[in-house]
Parts: sequence; C-alpha cells; structure tokens
Amino acid sequence: MKSPLLALPGAVPAEGADEGVAAHYGGLFPEQRELAAGRGFVDLSHRGVLTVTGPDRLSWLHLLITQHVSALPPQQATDALVLSPNGHVEHALYLVDDGETTWAHVEPGTQQPLIAYLESMKFFYQVEVADATGDYAVVFLPAGSEVSAEGAAAVRELPYGRDLFVPRAELAVLTAGYGPAAGVWAYEALRIEGHRPRLGFETDHRTIPHEVDWLSTAVHLQKGCYRGQETVARVHNLGKPPRRLVLLNLDGTEEKLPAHGAEVLRPGQDRPVGFVTSSARHHELGPIALALVKRNTPVDEVLLADGVPGSQDVIVPA
Repeated sequence: MKSPLLALPGAVPAEGADEGVAAHYGGLFPEQRELAAGRGFVDLSHRGVLTVTGPDRLSWLHLLITQHVSALPPQQATDALVLSPNGHVEHALYLVDDGETTWAHVEPGTQQPLIAYLESMKFFYQVEVADATGDYAVVFLPAGSEVSAEGAAAVRELPYGRDLFVPRAELAVLTAGYGPAAGVWAYEALRIEGHRPRLGFETDHRTIPHEVDWLSTAVHLQKGCYRGQETVARVHNLGKPPRRLVLLNLDGTEEKLPAHGAEVLRPGQDRPVGFVTSSARHHELGPIALALVKRNTPVDEVLLADGVPGSQDVIVPA
C-alpha cells in the first residue's frame, strides 16, 4: 500500500521491504534527532495489521505463540513469535489487547501466511482472525512524545515509544497534528542502536530466538508447550546458540555501508564468520550495523563487514 504521506514535502520513497512509505523527508540526521528528543512520528503504514476477536482469543493464542498471553492485561504491549516445529522463527508479532480485541502488527506482506496458519489452528475455539491492514495503519511516536493518542483504535506503550493503530482513512488527518514526519531510515537507525531484531533482516530460515536476543522480549521460558518449544528449552538449558547477534561500530572513514547479507570476516581470513543483517548511519554513533556471527568468534576482535572494519558490542553472550 502506498502511503498518502508520501505526498508530504521532501518525501523520498523507501525501497525493498519498506516500500510504500518514506525513507526520509530530506534530512536523515535531523529526523533522527527529533525522534531521539521525543518529537515527531514515523509512518509505518506499510506494515501488516491483524486482529483476533472472540472469547477464546488469548487462551488460543497462548497455545500457538512463544509469549505468555493467556492472562494478558488490557493495554499491555508484548512481542511474540511463531516458530517452526524445529524452533526456527517464522513470524514476529507485536501485540496488544484492548479487552475485546487482540491487535498485532507484523512485517509487510507476512500477514496473509500468518493468518493462514492461525486459521488452520482454530479447531473448536471461539476466535475470529482478520486481516485489518486495509482498514488500519501503524504510526510510531517516540518515547517522550506529548502527542495525544486520541483517534487511535489501539495503542502499544513501549519503553522506546508508542505504536498507534489508526484508521487508515484518517492517517493523513491524524498525523498532521503529530509534529514533523521522520522516515523509516531514521527509525531503523534507532532500532539498530537499540539492538531490536527485525524479521527478515536479523533472521534467516534457520534462526532460533536465542541468536538474536528474542528470549528477552518475545519468549516466555516458563509457559507451556507450543510449536518449537522443545528447541527453545533445550538450547536454553543445555547449550548455547550456534550464532549470536552483535552491534558493529563501523569505521567512519569508509563511505559505504555494508548491505544486508554482506559477508563478515575475521582479519586475515577468507571464510566468513557471519553476515550483516542491518546497517545505518546514526546521528551520534556514526555508521553502525547489526550482524549475525558464529558464537565462537572472539568478542574483542575487530571484524570486517564487506571490508569495513567494525568493533563489536556484545548483544548475545558468546
């Protein structure tokens, strides 16, 4: 879906996974600074939105996802995953329940496969799953924002800001009072700084939650069984994940940013130890990247991300 906010002055369309919204509005670093100061908003209307209604919605979801939601209090935000039978990450959901409806936003284009899976697991439960992407859009307000959420159908309160589910037809009107618009490039730079993994960027077909630190936000280790739970428990209790997420503080003298999928090497070696998952130019830290590397890669070693040197900040312990 193409956002109406692409008509704002200076808007430059994003490409790839974020197509449909603005990459920036003419000032990458100023937009980051505004968000960091608690001002402005980010148009995330390209993300998928789904709703689950019915009296069994929370107890039913509890059986299918990695998070403990059977008694999720109204208005409390949480993150959750859907895993394969082998424990690999298939979907990431960003949830809130308003007392009658569970709202979730997901990566662009992933809502239909997710809904198909959920529909196949309904059985006798009293639940209804709907793709609400055509009716509702996601808008992000940074932590410290004094903007009223009036007009939003649901709100996810987070340590780093708020996700608003707003009527898509009112997107342009509502956000006109939210302050300066910031593009997804600014949002991504702050996401990378905050070590927050993103499905399809920090993950591939064999990612398990432990590798990207989703155990701390999206997995409840004491809940009952769900698909993939055996792998989660086994790795947590008996071993360590084969890979680990790191933040790379890249050499600022280099002009290029390593792209998603670029090889990460140890100096003097030809065999990759991992790959770049996301990269950005940060308004304070300079060029930074997240990378998924082999667990036994020395944590104090400067790595080469597509030839660009970068020191490691440990996210997932070796």
